[in-house]
Amino acid sequence: MTYLDHINICNNFASTGYRPFLIDGARSGWVRDSFAERLKDWSDYFLVDKSVVSLHSRLKDFNSRSEAVKEPLRELTKENYIEAWRDEMYPVTADWHTPPSMQIERAACPYFGIRAYGVHMNGFVRKPDGIYMWVARRDRTKKTYPGLLDNMVAGGQPIGLGLLENLAKESKEEAGIPPDLAYQATPVSLISYTHRMPNRPEGGVKPDQMFCYDLEVPEDFEPIPVDGEVESFQLMPIRDVAKIVRDSFDFKFNCNLVIIDFLIRHGIISPDNDSDYAALVHGLRSGK
Repeated sequence: MTYLDHINICNNFASTGYRPFLIDGARSGWVRDSFAERLKDWSDYFLVDKSVVSLHSRLKDFNSRSEAVKEPLRELTKENYIEAWRDEMYPVTADWHTPPSMQIERAACPYFGIRAYGVHMNGFVRKPDGIYMWVARRDRTKKTYPGLLDNMVAGGQPIGLGLLENLAKESKEEAGIPPDLAYQATPVSLISYTHRMPNRPEGGVKPDQMFCYDLEVPEDFEPIPVDGEVESFQLMPIRDVAKIVRDSFDFKFNCNLVIIDFLIRHGIISPDNDSDYAALVHGLRSGK
């Protein structure tokens, strides 16, 4: 396999079998045809026809929209239709800097194909023999992607927090990184993709964006699992990390893209050693 395979996997969405999800006439997501039919049970909130699903036009503002969807989402969760409820609210917005049209439970976002945002941080060390990267292993009891490798710090971006503020919170909770160190992280890139989740029966879609940060840490620094999200951390030579990404599915699917971006920016993947270089650079920002 190749690095490009990971980008293609993250961008496996095709709109056949889906309907646009509209809020106030603007597309805010994608809904699987079968899920659209299920939403007909809540015609006070959703208008469903053969081509689109719309939030009811009587829901005019952030508060009324956010409140209206709570009932159907709770009911769908009780029926195990929506999985892994988080009690964490995400903004519904086409762009991070655009005011959200509403907020929605994190677990419901893929069912409506709503864009979610996240922060991912590469923690690395410079040694005489090169760059080393801190790699996390997700706890094996997690509901999502248990036991897979992950970036040193990563988390979804809830409504009401700034990006760096959230990164510092996640850093402390997941890895015991003190705020004064976490706030030294440098924003380096934005990665986008549109992924159909194959493990979701209703064809959940993630048209997501990841805000990526680099944090160079001292050689004597060691992250520590705190909140149970991470089982362990390992410091690995960057060439070994690159090989794992290139040759396996050991990392959570979207974390591969964060590392590929790091490898490109640090010259480990270059136009001279990878014929897919142009496709990789383009593919990291190809989400729609």
